[in-house]
Amino acid sequence: SGSGRRPPSHNPACSRRRSCRKCRQETAYKAGNMTDNSVLLEKRGQAYWITINRPDKRNALNGGVIAGIARGYREAHDDKDVRVIVLTGTGDKAFCAGADLQNSGAAFSMDFSRPNVDYADLLRLSQNATKPAIARVGGVCMAGGMGLLCMTDMAVAADGVIFGLPEVKVGVFPMQVLSLLQSIAPPRLVNEWSLTGEPFDAKAAQAAGLLNYVVPAAELDAKVDWLIGRIVDKSPTAIRRGKYAMRAIASMSFDESIAYTESQIALLAMTEDAK
Repeated sequence: SGSGRRPPSHNPACSRRRSCRKCRQETAYKAGNMTDNSVLLEKRGQAYWITINRPDKRNALNGGVIAGIARGYREAHDDKDVRVIVLTGTGDKAFCAGADLQNSGAAFSMDFSRPNVDYADLLRLSQNATKPAIARVGGVCMAGGMGLLCMTDMAVAADGVIFGLPEVKVGVFPMQVLSLLQSIAPPRLVNEWSLTGEPFDAKAAQAAGLLNYVVPAAELDAKVDWLIGRIVDKSPTAIRRGKYAMRAIASMSFDESIAYTESQIALLAMTEDAK
């Protein structure tokens, strides 16, 4: 199914239209023209697939794409039968090439003088998710696409994929991507990628910790299916509480984190899945 389903209408008289999140989502919906199926949402068994569907634009981000991915995350979490999210892009040319800077229409107005609030909200949403997400990377992954990659829990890529943070080449910097990237990849590599803007291949991405697996393109779907299978047969309660705990202890001291995790073990022991 496509993401052309219109979100609930918001109050047009809202006095906080500039800061209200619902207003921004509605604006993104209208500007992005989500009826063109720029993001496809599909439930396949216990997996919920979110597919950026703009292959002619290298699956570049615009307001509608960002809103569509966010909608997919919310729908996946609202469905108790969904155990894992898969994020990918249509075709084998691109996973996501970043922001659609070539679009002169209303779909995505890139103003480099202010942050992209909707993109930041999407990254926040992903980090509050309690269901695991897998990135299926079949093509180029650049700029904002790197943020999408980093917001997932696991990633599988085809061996010919190229990655990069080219923002510095056009006078900007991958600010929001860094919020997630710096907790995944070694600092020296993050520095090099960000400061030079030079691309790197899938093997380098895997060595840096961005990818779990690199496989031939013909084996990409099979490997993703294999990984899905290793998740859906596990305890959803343990996974949910585990993801919550990993996020909570990330900024804690050792003493704080060990005390917190002790309490979580006690809670898990009382669940049906642990009996």
